[in-house]
Amino acid sequence: MPPLLEARNVSKLYGGGFLSRQQTTALESASVTIDDATPTIIAIAGESGSGKTTLARLLLGMTPPTTGQIFYKGADLHGLDGAQWRTFRREVQAVFQDPFEVYNPFYKVDHALTTPIAKFFPHATATETRHMIEEALQAVGLRPEETLGRYPHQLSGGQRQRVMVARALLLKPRIIVADEPVSMVDASLRATILESLLKVHKAFGISIIYITHDLTTAYQLSERILMMYRGNVVEAGTV
Repeated sequence: MPPLLEARNVSKLYGGGFLSRQQTTALESASVTIDDATPTIIAIAGESGSGKTTLARLLLGMTPPTTGQIFYKGADLHGLDGAQWRTFRREVQAVFQDPFEVYNPFYKVDHALTTPIAKFFPHATATETRHMIEEALQAVGLRPEETLGRYPHQLSGGQRQRVMVARALLLKPRIIVADEPVSMVDASLRATILESLLKVHKAFGISIIYITHDLTTAYQLSERILMMYRGNVVEAGTV
């Protein structure tokens, strides 16, 4: 059985356009594997500029590698047909560093939750949609009656980020890529977000790729850590 998601010797270079031939290496020959049979939590850790977010973007299919390949269920990610790509987009979800990038401040938080359901489950009834949302919110420790109907600015940073975890959970993903999900919230709230990720991993069998500069939380949450420095994976091991 092929891995669920695999980056094989991927590199990413930027620049080298018409106006400048100089290229910057953001990532060099990195590899990471998420097994299909056993859900896991892998931390990709490193300081700012180490290439960890670039690797996350490659794993999410947001940008192609300059060299190397990304495989999903054994198929080249950038060779998937329309139906396969749609499945990948549903099964590999992201939780980003700044939840405000996802929220529209003019809409209530409900909008951020109903939109993906409408896109990926277009035949869901209003009752089914409401049930899915309430179930996802409860799974990350939020009360629907205290969360729905509010605007993003009316929630705390920790609540907004947990809503984003719930949003990812709605689509029944196989993998969640969490890119610095606790770096913009108070230290007192970080534990609740990490607990939410750990809970969905255990309860729903979802693999987590946790991107962080904080080795303490990497050790707390993950089963395996990849250390990055200047675009290279310099060390890897189990916790």
